[in-house]
Amino acid sequence: MFTRRALLILAVQAGVMGTLAHHLYKLQVVDGETLKEQARRNRTSRRQISPARGEIYDRCGVLVAGNKPNWRALVMVEETTDLQAVVDRFATIVPLDERDRARIERDRKHIRRYVPLTLKEFLTWDDVARLGLNAPSLPGVLIDVGTTREYPFKELMSHIIGYVAPPNETDVQHNAALALPGMKIGRGGLEQTQEATLRGQPGTVEMEVNAYGRVMGELERVEGQPGARLGLTLDTVLQTRIRERIGERVASAVVMDCRNGEVMGLVSTPSFDPTLFDGGISRTQWNSLITDPATPLVDKAVSGLYPPGSTFKPAVALAALKAHAITPSERFTCPGYYDMGGVRFHCWSRYGHGSINLHQALKYSCDVYFYQVARRCGMDAIHEAAVSLGLSGHLPIELPHMRAGSVPTPEMRRQHGHHWNGGDTVNAGIGQGLVQTTPLALATYTSRLATGRMVQPHLVRTVSEKLVPEDIPPLPFAKDSLIAARSGMFAVVNEPQGTAPQARLNLPGVQMAGKTGSAQVRNVPRALRESGHFNSMNLPWQYRPHALFICFAPYDNPRYAVSVVVEHGNAGATEAAPLAAQIMTDTLVRDPANRTSLSRGVVARADDVSE
Repeated sequence: MFTRRALLILAVQAGVMGTLAHHLYKLQVVDGETLKEQARRNRTSRRQISPARGEIYDRCGVLVAGNKPNWRALVMVEETTDLQAVVDRFATIVPLDERDRARIERDRKHIRRYVPLTLKEFLTWDDVARLGLNAPSLPGVLIDVGTTREYPFKELMSHIIGYVAPPNETDVQHNAALALPGMKIGRGGLEQTQEATLRGQPGTVEMEVNAYGRVMGELERVEGQPGARLGLTLDTVLQTRIRERIGERVASAVVMDCRNGEVMGLVSTPSFDPTLFDGGISRTQWNSLITDPATPLVDKAVSGLYPPGSTFKPAVALAALKAHAITPSERFTCPGYYDMGGVRFHCWSRYGHGSINLHQALKYSCDVYFYQVARRCGMDAIHEAAVSLGLSGHLPIELPHMRAGSVPTPEMRRQHGHHWNGGDTVNAGIGQGLVQTTPLALATYTSRLATGRMVQPHLVRTVSEKLVPEDIPPLPFAKDSLIAARSGMFAVVNEPQGTAPQARLNLPGVQMAGKTGSAQVRNVPRALRESGHFNSMNLPWQYRPHALFICFAPYDNPRYAVSVVVEHGNAGATEAAPLAAQIMTDTLVRDPANRTSLSRGVVARADDVSE
């Protein structure tokens, strides 16, 4: 009996030990790695971290868009049992306004639980200290340092650089990485068009947490790949000078290198502060911007469409010369008006210019001459010339929302259900009516006139860029025709009775060629015009003509082209021409084409910008 009991006990013990051994084997061998990973996850928290956005520099290595530290409070949703209670507790330590709470509620519904939820950005050191002191009562909450966008030149470069803003739901649906705290997306300018280059790749961080979700320390961090550095053709010193020259006027100005299309200056006034958008702009601020009659959000240099006025006359001349509709020496008579179909079209000079040739017509900016030339060569020829000169159609510059110039033909209008009459052609001959273009297109047009080549404007610059005029295709115009157009533009500035003597340069041995323009925005009744008492300066500001001027210099070896448009400036000769001359002088004195510090890796801050 004792032996049987001993054997029974031994069997029971063996069974228990076998079962225990089996479970130990399963725990340590079969499920060992899985359980080890679960244990690791119980004490650690892994998340992705936003990469630093790529910095942007001007041609001299001056920083125009960078990053600065941004302390923010995050909460790991999957490590909290009651998120609302955590948010409420957090708000007693660091106040949350209605916008913060609305954003948190919105993000809570749409982001994945493993993605940290941003509670508050731009924390002060006092905020960080209070949160650290109260950390035991804030499970899942952690303090993180990221970056926020910094624009040292603010309004000066805002239209070109653009701005960044928090991604919306559609953005996150297309790219889940945009849901990460601190991720921003470009909404304007180069920030938008170069988004793929500037964004970078996310990194990861692993933190040790206790049973309550409190962060105890950082175990491992793999920094993300920052966005690429972007170099521009712009010169911030020249950009600053142009902005100072414009002052309080609603205007735009463009400076281009005639030889390779590099845009040295691109200014549109008024402007806006791009940092308003980084943390989310308020409704009051937004409404103030969009209701401003001076349209500060619009980059007038690339998106503003204006009738080119008399600056269009060299293009009409080239079209007529190419079509053999005129010769440079052929003369037309200007009595001060041109009658067609019972309608009288006036010259800007009430008394007319008499019998004149092409050189004189450009010099005096005679309207009647170009009325007749436009009718003789026709709109198809004018449209073809305008496309070749960059005045009609899109230009391939690296900015969004750019609008294309338009020089329509009768057939193009008919395709859109509109009627074309002879008056449309006559008005187009002096850059009025249906003809519209942008200041950037005017600068491109001037560069092409000056060099005789199909120069293309661009803003993004590479160190290896070696573009020279000989690499650029020539314009489809005879050399003699281009010389005739340039000669007339030279006379505008430098010969007696030219329309822009105010534009002469006060630089030894340097002469400039240009063309004035005044574009009407309101029809003037015939009786008032013929009375001799009409003065557009007596009109309200918004009804006055736009003032335009285009120019290139030096005349004998063109280096730079400038276009200026002053909204409702009244007269190109008195308002736009002197301004363009000042800008050209600043450009020639500084000669930004020779400032290439970017290729040598020199980096400067906004405070370092000087002569």
